[in-house]
Amino acid sequence: MSYLDKLIERREAVKAEMDAVLEAVAAENRTDLTNDESAKVDALVEESRSLDSKIDKFKAQADADAKVAEVRAAVADVAMPKTTATTKIVSEPRTYTENSGNSFIADAFNAQYRNDFGAQDRLARHARENEVERRDVATGNFAGLVIPQYLVDLAAPFARAGRPTADFATNKHVLPNAGMTLNISRMTTGTSTAVQASENSAVSETDSDDTLLTIDVRTIAGQQDLSKQVIERGTGVDAFVVQDLIRSWHTTLDNQILNGSGASGQIRGIRNTSGVNSVTYTDASPTVAELYPKLADAYQKIQTGVFMNPTHWIMHPRRLAFLLAAVDDAKRPLVVPTANGPMNAFSTGAGSASYGNSGYSLMGLPIIADANVVTDAGAGTNEDEIYCVTAPELHLWEQAGSPFALTFDATGAGSLTVKSVVYGYSAFSAGRYPAATSVISGTGLAAPSF
Repeated sequence: MSYLDKLIERREAVKAEMDAVLEAVAAENRTDLTNDESAKVDALVEESRSLDSKIDKFKAQADADAKVAEVRAAVADVAMPKTTATTKIVSEPRTYTENSGNSFIADAFNAQYRNDFGAQDRLARHARENEVERRDVATGNFAGLVIPQYLVDLAAPFARAGRPTADFATNKHVLPNAGMTLNISRMTTGTSTAVQASENSAVSETDSDDTLLTIDVRTIAGQQDLSKQVIERGTGVDAFVVQDLIRSWHTTLDNQILNGSGASGQIRGIRNTSGVNSVTYTDASPTVAELYPKLADAYQKIQTGVFMNPTHWIMHPRRLAFLLAAVDDAKRPLVVPTANGPMNAFSTGAGSASYGNSGYSLMGLPIIADANVVTDAGAGTNEDEIYCVTAPELHLWEQAGSPFALTFDATGAGSLTVKSVVYGYSAFSAGRYPAATSVISGTGLAAPSF
């Protein structure tokens, strides 16, 4: 299949996706699209326009190439006798891989500041590779250069907490292409119904009212100054610098989802969202048995407050270890692997506790182990917290491809310094139904002893 055929195939797929959204709206007899539907349609329209432009361009080029081929064939028929030709199809490796010998950062620098045609050609070829192999997010969506995938996949030398909550316990959306705020209407006063006292008597009536929930789009970014010597003479610099910036970006996003203050450009995270349920566990000598009723309280507050079922527990790995370490009076563990056929177990799991989606559950809800949960809360600055959350009400918007741009600026020509920047946009809110989240805190969650 040619590149043009792939573009046409993708254009047809985009139309099918758009038709499916609109058909669903029509089937439900609605005249308005939801925010998610509107964002999806806008993204599909934008992609279809980009594809139409590319199709027109490559169609014109293909027609021109065909005419040139006809002329060449006619000339060849006159000048040379016919021979049997052999065609060999080869698969070329990607331009930037860990073993390619090409440095993405060095090429980006040389292309921009030295007009290196070889570097420009490799970057252009890399962009075409991304258009063909990553059609869902085309390079046209990025404000700068496309980061090679191998830089994202390689392990970074510096440990990062990552984004367990963002990946496993949020309702994900694509951030709209424009605007720095998202607005959601929240009905704060509902209508009413009641038994009619008698025939022809007035029926219940209460005027509904709503409040606008405004969610700010936030920018998370990082930079690193590099010497030209490191870029030009170093080996593997891009893998260390860019990968670490990317991993740091995702960790910061997850940390903001949990702990952001909502001020000074921060996301308003779960623990600082007004209206979430609060459960206090005060205990100078905490035990798992004494913690259990507080967990049940956090669970029931969600069902009582917003009539929803919570979906996840989020806790620090040390709190999960506290549960795993608990034993009964006979020194038998309270949390046991499901394979052991447990009876009356406090919690069950796969046997080995994994970071992120731990494989363990509590009251039927999966436990997410996230090291971005603070461990310096409380008056003693030694407490962590436990979150009982309803994932459909933790809304996370991310720009497609974030962190989606890598730019280069000469920050100190006199000192041979180049700046590398990674950035992306996101928004988060637990404020649509704050009572769909419970936060357990208190002295009972001070640093555990093992």
